Amino acid sequence: MKNFLILLSFVAILFACDNDTTVDTMIDDTATIWDGPTTTFSKAAEADPTLAENQDRLTARVQLTRGNDGGQIYNAATEDSADKTNSPAGTLWAIGTLEERENLTFEAFRAAVGSPKDVVGKDLVLRLVDDNIFVAVKFTEWAQRKGGGFTYERSTEN
Repeated sequence: MKNFLILLSFVAILFACDNDTTVDTMIDDTATIWDGPTTTFSKAAEADPTLAENQDRLTARVQLTRGNDGGQIYNAATEDSADKTNSPAGTLWAIGTLEERENLTFEAFRAAVGSPKDVVGKDLVLRLVDDNIFVAVKFTEWAQRKGGGFTYERSTEN
């Protein structure tokens, strides 16, 4: 029976680690919270996502944009296009507010928000993983079909 329980525990750990969607519930004391004034970022439909003005360059490692194929957002600093499961790379997301961040579960964008078109109006917290920065985000527009337009408001660094 003991060997069976060990094997069962091992299989459960393997199954949990095999999930493509990163989940993070750990918040440490060294995190930086961007709770400065709100700014708005917008990418117009059909605007070239490879140009700097069509990317929200939060840090050197995270530059959010959306392709003109109508997919979800991605990190132009490390990705050429969106990966439905894992984009934007280097980020994790949760529905909630900065004040609630210690009680939130952070996941890949699509896992956190469901269908991207349904993200408009939701309070989100974006975690820039490598920089350990937390940002408040609220999408105000998500263009349907092709074109890749979107707009959001986000908090800034103090």
